[in-house]
Amino acid sequence: MNKKRAAIIGYGNVGKAVLEALQSAPDFEVAGVVRRSNSYIKELENIPVVTDIKELTNVDVAILCTPTRKISEFAKEILALGINTVDSFDIHTSIVDLINELDPIAKNHNAVSIVSAGWDPGSDSVVRTLLEAMAPKGITYTNFGPGMSMGHTVAVKAIEGVKNALSMTIPLGTSIHRRMVYIELEDGYNFADIEQKIKNDPYFIHDETHVMQVSNIDALKDMGHGVNLTRKGVSGCTQNQLFEFNMRINNPALTGQVLVACARATFKQQTGCYTMIEIPPINLVYGNREDLIKRLV
Repeated sequence: MNKKRAAIIGYGNVGKAVLEALQSAPDFEVAGVVRRSNSYIKELENIPVVTDIKELTNVDVAILCTPTRKISEFAKEILALGINTVDSFDIHTSIVDLINELDPIAKNHNAVSIVSAGWDPGSDSVVRTLLEAMAPKGITYTNFGPGMSMGHTVAVKAIEGVKNALSMTIPLGTSIHRRMVYIELEDGYNFADIEQKIKNDPYFIHDETHVMQVSNIDALKDMGHGVNLTRKGVSGCTQNQLFEFNMRINNPALTGQVLVACARATFKQQTGCYTMIEIPPINLVYGNREDLIKRLV
């Protein structure tokens, strides 16, 4: 088998999960890990660790495990090298803008980019699309948690003066959420100033947000998360159709697995930039087409 070579860009919680998913996939091999520091990490001792993707050889796809606000920068650079990219960009309101930025670069360099390929946006987006196909008229509610939001947590950690952080998402129903943010502060910073910066951040500004200062974030951290998707609508002329989808997950593990599935799909797409709702589901799964149809249809 001609295995595809995948590079992991960034090695935090999601990067570690991507490594595990790649090592479990029969059709991939790890080309290397790109991170700011090449300091020793035990699980990477037999894997090339570099500070620039150009130092790796024969990379087919780069899986971006960087903070969301760095994805555009990394994706543009890597697509310009003719390497496919996959990311879990999670600012819903900016996804179309990101596609418009990356699509011409991908096409000009004969590459494919799949953006927002986590679980929400990502696999949940596919479920919402399917529910709307089943009941074209109606309302879908997406209720997250309770659980740790990685994107929100990273956004808080990026604020100057925050030593460590944890953002928990609490579902209030009908797609309304409360954000519970716990922070450790660096010495010399004012809590009220940091609190206001968090509440004004685009990740938090539209939700009820509570910020609390604590002495030890690690004592609170749990990477479990979940979602409930509910749609009530109309199929044809028949009303009162009700659909529900639930899951309870480890956040980085699922994100990493979905990223690897989308990395697989990049090799079956025409050049350009896509979201998961545009990808045929069969392209996400390893296996022979006929065998998959027999098993899944």
